[in-house]
Amino acid sequence: MLIDGTWTANWHPVQAKDSEGRFVRQTSSFRNWITPDGSPGPTGTGGFKAEAGRYHLYVALICPWASRTLIARSLNGLTDLIPVTVLEPFLTDEGWRFGDFPGASRDPLMGARHLHEIYTRAAPSYTGRATVPVLWDKARGTIVNNESADILRMFDTAFAGLAPSAYALYPQGRASEIDALNAWLYDTLNNGVYKAGFATSQRAYEEAVTAVFDALSRLEARLSDGRAFLFGDRLTESDIRLFVTTVRFDAAYHGLFKTNLSRIADHPHLQRHLDRMLRIPEVAATVNMTHIKTGYYSIKALNPSGIVPLGPMPDPARLAAE
Repeated sequence: MLIDGTWTANWHPVQAKDSEGRFVRQTSSFRNWITPDGSPGPTGTGGFKAEAGRYHLYVALICPWASRTLIARSLNGLTDLIPVTVLEPFLTDEGWRFGDFPGASRDPLMGARHLHEIYTRAAPSYTGRATVPVLWDKARGTIVNNESADILRMFDTAFAGLAPSAYALYPQGRASEIDALNAWLYDTLNNGVYKAGFATSQRAYEEAVTAVFDALSRLEARLSDGRAFLFGDRLTESDIRLFVTTVRFDAAYHGLFKTNLSRIADHPHLQRHLDRMLRIPEVAATVNMTHIKTGYYSIKALNPSGIVPLGPMPDPARLAAE
């Protein structure tokens, strides 16, 4: 991680833990918002007006948090307005790295070798982990935001005047319901799989795994009435939050994170939701199973041999074409 702007220790997946061995995730540090007119958003300061070509998104395709910003960018028609750079999937000793792994690229803006260099460009004395996604402002030379929940939502609203979209991922009539479901999804499932995989005590692991599978059972029941999405026939950001975990579950979390009481494939309604999401071309285009599997199984603390399992390997392109 970075301490006062200097990289000081090899990357490790456990960001912090409590006295019971529970995994504790770092909170995001950059919380400014892009808005239509540059006025301040819910957090941070103003001065970040929605403009074509001004902003740049850094992501890793392994990461579910980064992937949900990619999905929002694609669904809301922002691919031409906001360029993206994909980091390599490996978790190196210096964290996320730019490079030539298929599907990744070099840093086109500053020639950085590692993502932490982007953080110290924005804040020379930054202390903390260098995480994805990162939304960079080329005009001001700083990070706008590194919280995926914020970026997902601003992509849904801030650029509507420049790129009208058929999607409204956070409809105001459902706002309170979406907020409540999102909070529960995050705690029990999105972050729950990490709390299981990075637990450092048996008690913490079993507590997290129980919550994960209780959540999957509740979601299976919710979808059992034939609804297409979590709130009926309309895709919302809650579906994106669910999808980025379920698409990684059988390929990575089930084995590597020991969340192995069952697979998504064993939950027919969750599997149908997953397949339905993959049949949306803008969603399928953000999924790279080679990056996902290579990235997760490169975590030395969990898989010191570095061996990547051959399966499962779903084909998003095939599903999207059906």
